[in-house]
Amino acid sequence: MYCCLVSLLLALNVFAEDKRTLRLTPEQAESLFMKQNLQLIAERMNVDIVDAEIVQSGLLPNPELSAEQINLWRAGREKQFSAELSLLVQTARKRRKLVRRERASREIAVQEFAETLRGLRVELRKSICGMEYLQSCRLTLERQLRLREQLIDAFRRQAMRGNTAKSELLRLQSSALELENEINELEVSLNGMSRTLKSLLNLAPSVELEVTTGDDGFHPVDPDAISLSRLQDIVAERPDVKRTAMEEKYHERSLDYEKSLRIPDITLSANYDRYGGVWNNFAGAGIRFDLPVFNRNQGNIRAARINVEKSRRLSERQLNEARLEIAEAFDNYVRAYRFYMKASDDELPAKLDETLDACTRNFLNRNIGILEYLDFMSAYKSNRMTVLKARENLMARFAELQHATDNAIY
Repeated sequence: MYCCLVSLLLALNVFAEDKRTLRLTPEQAESLFMKQNLQLIAERMNVDIVDAEIVQSGLLPNPELSAEQINLWRAGREKQFSAELSLLVQTARKRRKLVRRERASREIAVQEFAETLRGLRVELRKSICGMEYLQSCRLTLERQLRLREQLIDAFRRQAMRGNTAKSELLRLQSSALELENEINELEVSLNGMSRTLKSLLNLAPSVELEVTTGDDGFHPVDPDAISLSRLQDIVAERPDVKRTAMEEKYHERSLDYEKSLRIPDITLSANYDRYGGVWNNFAGAGIRFDLPVFNRNQGNIRAARINVEKSRRLSERQLNEARLEIAEAFDNYVRAYRFYMKASDDELPAKLDETLDACTRNFLNRNIGILEYLDFMSAYKSNRMTVLKARENLMARFAELQHATDNAIY
């Protein structure tokens, strides 16, 4: 019996641990994201791969040793064989130019990692905004549902005594079901948002995730304090812009390397031949190289020149696209900020909160009718949802502005 009790307690403890709730502020979520996101970890490995390729491109070619014409039928000192040792000597600084090209490739990999980080970070921030919005909506609806259930209990007792019409009770029960349905739909949306955040943070499915605003609360940045011209000036520091600039440099170095291939490499050799010719022991040296008569790498050089010009055009296009994106994101943020400040600074939300409990008491005391009460509750819910949506939209627009400016705004 004692063993069964201990086993049950251990099982309950494991279940409680598996179902723990993890509360994160946006700052804590970003810190966890930087440490645990699997896509970032994998993308960072691409830089290590290019580092290994740089090391490989800088290695000297191995010497080559060959042994030939070995006479298997004769033995002893008069056994015939020949041997040759050869070494490829690269001309026109090909190895150095190849290393320089691979180093440009590494810079591209670094900027690709930064661009992946930039894209995942804005997805994380917008998911946090959405999660916080849905949680706030759920709290608003749950508060209304609790009030509605208290009213239903009170009206049920009054209806049993014959002091109120059953139609009013049915009307309250119907409105409560509508609220429950909205809460259930919010829960479905929360599950989807939670799955996205858990994937970004590499969390276990059993973790209950909750987003909090933290001790500082929510303080939006005044767009009047942001200089759009300064943001346009630093656009060249964006990873996607720097990547296209690095691609242009890569193709320029690739052109240098292709030009160097016009000059043939030289193969130096030293050979020894025993009993294979006029002399019993012959030692000699040799040199070998291609004659660039037909193939002077013309096609590859032309393709490299075209790639240089193509990458230059794409770099200019990307720079212009970045400037347009910043201007659009800034304008969207200004509009969202102005609407949020208008909605949150208005006296109506505060008055509605003050009036909610009083209106419920008046309804219980039969000072107002059910239609008037339900209209007020509908207006209250609509206003709260509008303010919450305005806040979520403002946070999302700010995340997009940070994404467009590569976190130049904090």
